Amino acid sequence: MNDYERVARIIRYLDAHSDEQPGLDVLAAEAGLSEAHFHRLFSRWAGVTPKDFLQCLTAENARKRLRRGESVLDAALGAGLSSPGRLHDLCVTLEAASPGEIKSGGAGWEIVAGFAETPFGPCCIGNGPRGLCHLAFVETEDHRDIEAAWPRARFRWSDAAAREMAAGIFQTGAGTPWKAFVRATPFQLRVWRALLRIPPGAVVSYGHLARAIGSPQASRAVGSAVGANPLAYLIPCHRVIRETGIIGQYRWGQDRKQALLAYEWSAS
Repeated sequence: MNDYERVARIIRYLDAHSDEQPGLDVLAAEAGLSEAHFHRLFSRWAGVTPKDFLQCLTAENARKRLRRGESVLDAALGAGLSSPGRLHDLCVTLEAASPGEIKSGGAGWEIVAGFAETPFGPCCIGNGPRGLCHLAFVETEDHRDIEAAWPRARFRWSDAAAREMAAGIFQTGAGTPWKAFVRATPFQLRVWRALLRIPPGAVVSYGHLARAIGSPQASRAVGSAVGANPLAYLIPCHRVIRETGIIGQYRWGQDRKQALLAYEWSAS
């Protein structure tokens, strides 16, 4: 069991027992570790103590941030900000495939792809001639999603290359520019580019996001576009929550969404 899996297990426990405000002894026992070992592991992973982390997961925390979310997003959009990542600044240039490129399915391409560990569990990463084209958290080494997205591409599988890409995205260090290339409708592209401008530690609702892109009646369509995001973490769809402040679902698991948000909130 890796560090993320241990933390995810504790997040699930906290979801079920948050009203009890479990102490360090209870959480350590649930993780199967001594109190000292658990405290060190958790603090190293999250940057805060388990007690502070628990406070980051409360619905009230989300509601407060959501109430500030529209102005935060508007300010970011107005300033033309690119996306700063939680671990370090990430400048993402997002380009979309043309209809012809989508129809070709990646014919003539070589996509370098593989599996790598991240602070939030294992992922599959793919990089093609036009940029990063796939980033998904996975439970097993399953190729099907990336191969379905680019069915006529030639894949060169290299976990070493994937680990190098993951290090550039997730590890602490200097700001890293990333060029991303996605299959997208014009509407999806507008939504994903807006997501790139939500600062870490901020959350917005689907309604706020719809208004920010000039489509105030399109909350449901915005939700569909958010759910279709092909680049986990890099395009931060985890920063979109429900109007009520409830965290809501996530393509790569609700536990992981809570872990991503709490990790960002702990540093904001």
